[in-house]
Amino acid sequence: MRDNLDLAASAQQLADAAPTGSIDRAAASSVAITLATTRDITHARKTLDGLAPDDVRKAALELFDRLSAS
Repeated sequence: MRDNLDLAASAQQLADAAPTGSIDRAAASSVAITLATTRDITHARKTLDGLAPDDVRKAALELFDRLSAS
């Protein structure tokens, strides 16, 4: 299993590749920042639950689930 910083780097690569201003970029950036600044996967997941707006939160949680499952 990869640690938070490994997952954060993957999320940041996705953010960098996404179009500026897109929901995908906002979601991936949020996941990258959250993973880089939390203790563990569980803490990161709980933190993302509070993300707003709803569409970014949904996209971020989907991305988080994909990254953390691999």
